[in-house]
Amino acid sequence: MSKNIFSELSDAMANAAEKAGKYTVLVDARRRMPASGIAFAKDTVLTAGHVVEREEDIKILLGDGKEVTARLVGRDPGTDLAVLKLDSAVATPADVAKTPARVGQFVLAIGRPSANGIESSFGTVNKLGGPIRTGRGGMLEKYIKTDVVSYPGFSGGPLINGEGETFGINTSGFGMGGEAITIPADLAWKIAETLAKHGKIQRGYIGVRSQTVNLPVDARAQLNREQETGLLLVGIEKDSPAEKGGLIIGDILVGVAGVAVEHHDELFTRLSGDVVGKPTPMDVLRGGKLQSVNVVVGER
Repeated sequence: MSKNIFSELSDAMANAAEKAGKYTVLVDARRRMPASGIAFAKDTVLTAGHVVEREEDIKILLGDGKEVTARLVGRDPGTDLAVLKLDSAVATPADVAKTPARVGQFVLAIGRPSANGIESSFGTVNKLGGPIRTGRGGMLEKYIKTDVVSYPGFSGGPLINGEGETFGINTSGFGMGGEAITIPADLAWKIAETLAKHGKIQRGYIGVRSQTVNLPVDARAQLNREQETGLLLVGIEKDSPAEKGGLIIGDILVGVAGVAVEHHDELFTRLSGDVVGKPTPMDVLRGGKLQSVNVVVGER
């Protein structure tokens, strides 16, 4: 007699959890109960920043039951992510989902909050959001919201699909009523690579005050892209990168390095990472004409 669809789904999710358990680790880096982490590489673990309270002698319990020590090599409070370097390269790296999460999709949150093994929580994706300010001086370009229950010790663990591949890393560290969100893997992995290399995430500023305005039809035609709004510069800080670069009050900022900027949160996002400290072209409408002004982005 063939299995019914419920049994097949149940077995599939159990198999997915077992697969994810191989790259979901226990992170013992705080006074209270341990949290979870994801093996980012054979010698590197990505976890939630708020669960790491010490920088040395961090205990990591791997999916195969081995215990190793690790140290903190980078942390970004703005996105609540931290990277730990293992003393030996013995971890099984995570499998990242080949396609992004979709609203309505079945998912599992996986945690390893104790030495007794993995735990899971079942639910669905109910929102794909972003950008959003984190309240810690950071910005998430995007995030995944689910209705899974984030049990104690789940922060730092993966959200997975039915194949056991990770959609991203879960964290309850943003104070959203205790609810967890998931930072998508493509974004989290990019941040993790920067943290592993530099130890921090650089965030830039140019020193302007702005307000969102609708672009005139003739101005939109000059952009060669679909863009309805830009940022009217209503204030320029004295001796700021913006002033030194030649931006003036009344300019309408429409792009950074060729990428559209339609509201202030997008500007915040564009001024992070590789552009800090470098001359960066700012596309502005000045007197109705499109111009490019090079601004050396400062570090926030």
